[in-house]
Amino acid sequence: MNKTPISWTDFSWNVWSGCEQISPGCAHCYALTLAERFRGTTGFPNGFDLTYRWHKLNEPLKRKKPSMIFVNSDSDLYFEEVSDDTIKRLFDVMNCASWHQFQILTKRSERMLEIADKVTWTPNIWQGVSVENQFWAKRIDDLVKVPAHIKFLSVEPLIDLVDLTPWLSCLQWVIVGGESGDKFRKMDINWARSIRDQCKQAGVPFFDKQGNGPLPGMYPQLDGVEHHQWPEDQRSG
Repeated sequence: MNKTPISWTDFSWNVWSGCEQISPGCAHCYALTLAERFRGTTGFPNGFDLTYRWHKLNEPLKRKKPSMIFVNSDSDLYFEEVSDDTIKRLFDVMNCASWHQFQILTKRSERMLEIADKVTWTPNIWQGVSVENQFWAKRIDDLVKVPAHIKFLSVEPLIDLVDLTPWLSCLQWVIVGGESGDKFRKMDINWARSIRDQCKQAGVPFFDKQGNGPLPGMYPQLDGVEHHQWPEDQRSG
């Protein structure tokens, strides 16, 4: 596992990398850019083509200090080219490593729902979906049907105003962030304010990750306040 600068987790755990773009939120994928930049190297021998790293499978079991672990930050756990049995192998490790909190994010909510009854959802497995605009908020309809103890959203990159009120009563956490990188798309600060206010009214923990610009974290606080709330006050040391 690798220590990560992502502010809402501690480590990233990538048993495989590689994916395909499926929606507007993927347009400037940081993982694709990084993998293709280093194509042919030890870290990314196949660029962003699907590549397994089985030597990393049991890494969470070797770390004894409870941590938050972002699952497959360099891919999508439910990527269509990955078999059900392969996904089950990761769930088996997460089930065994009960002292960690595993955070899964996907844009493939239909595949997530298809496999949901084939795996064991121990309380330490958090499941989230990415939502970049109102159209793709439909992924939340699949998320709420999954028996994860904590269901959450990553509204990043936020590229339009999103109304989450129809689903907030079924969610435990919402993360918001703007896009970074050279080709970042502008996020209206009022879109982030709107989601903050929606979460406050619904009593859902709200985590403001970043604004947008060439570098991540272009504003450290939303309206002068740091919003780093966690579901059920869960946070590793």
